Amino acid sequence: MGQNYWLSAQSPAPAPVYQNLTGTELEQLRRQHQLILNAVGEGVYGLDLNGNVTFVNPAAAAMINWPMEKLIGQSMHAVLHHSHPDGSPYPREACPIYAAFQDGSVRRITHEVFWRNDGTSFPVEYISTPMHDEDGQLIGAVVTFRDITERRWAEEVLQRTNEELELKVQERTAELQRANRQLQELSEMRSRFVSMVCHEFRNPLNNIALSVSSLQRYNDQLSLEQKNDYLQTVNTNVERMTMMIDDILVISKIEAKVLEVQPETLDVAAFCQDLLREPEYSRPHTPIQFSCRSRQLMADLDPRLLRPILSNLLSNAVRYTPDEKAIYLKLAKRHNQLIFQVQDDGIGIPLEDKPHMFEPFHRGRNVSNIPGTGLGLSIVKQFVELQRGAIEVSSRVGIGSTFTVRLPTI
Repeated sequence: MGQNYWLSAQSPAPAPVYQNLTGTELEQLRRQHQLILNAVGEGVYGLDLNGNVTFVNPAAAAMINWPMEKLIGQSMHAVLHHSHPDGSPYPREACPIYAAFQDGSVRRITHEVFWRNDGTSFPVEYISTPMHDEDGQLIGAVVTFRDITERRWAEEVLQRTNEELELKVQERTAELQRANRQLQELSEMRSRFVSMVCHEFRNPLNNIALSVSSLQRYNDQLSLEQKNDYLQTVNTNVERMTMMIDDILVISKIEAKVLEVQPETLDVAAFCQDLLREPEYSRPHTPIQFSCRSRQLMADLDPRLLRPILSNLLSNAVRYTPDEKAIYLKLAKRHNQLIFQVQDDGIGIPLEDKPHMFEPFHRGRNVSNIPGTGLGLSIVKQFVELQRGAIEVSSRVGIGSTFTVRLPTI
């Protein structure tokens, strides 16, 4: 064990530097060479000009799982280099190893495989170096190879790690870009919001200031009825500002995400009927019509959120519908959803206003002097979405509007 096998008849003749050595010295030198080859961890084998094995070291034989004595004299290409990595035939003429003793060049290859005796393969890195005799004649080649399975595995792991890292970097970069865009949008929205708040407060403040100034300046000339009109103007504008402040506080709570859904079991039909009995929804000539197929409709909803949703929609319907025109509140349950519809025969919503109708402070261009803050529908939409619901609207100018709210019951 641990011996190299040589073909003495085909072994190269001693070079001139060894001609003065005795037979014993030559044998000792040959023995040293054998010990060196036996100790080398890389596979080493020699080939003659026909591509047959002249010597092979133990490491080479072990890596391809062949007995050393059976390799001597065999075509090494047929033994370990007969196929490409995909199993397709590898012609001897195309083999870089044989090019070494055809054109005398050194070839280093890092992307091929050698085949074991059991038919399995492993990736190798090899160098094919031509051998010359003392006359400079090409007599064969020496091939040194190593199994780079672990290196390939490490390279693949490193590549996968790099790809995963690159993907995470890209994802994180995209998240940061999205966050940055959201911050920019939020900043712009807040700026617009502050600007709109200032604008919306300016009008009632101007009205209050004008009324107070008139009262102070013309107090002696004004009749009691005129004074009451000015005071009523002040009171109306104060109420408008109070409503805006309340709505702004609600919106700020939504944006701060301090509002949580707290559902409780409700008779939703009774809830709607109780709401319609409140004075602000009283319409003596054409009362709001409520319809529901069930006398009792139980569901788990948050009444703190449901009330402002219905209140804002009903208030808008009352505000923008002439007294003689009809308003309806309809309630139904379908496919684990509660469906609320507020339908009116009012002034309707212009087509140009529909894309902006849920934006804060936006009011339709046809509302004229009808009072309102422009915040109600924005609050409604956010309260609906907070409960994982949806809201939609259909409307025609001069015909009326229908707002449909869908809230999940599970």
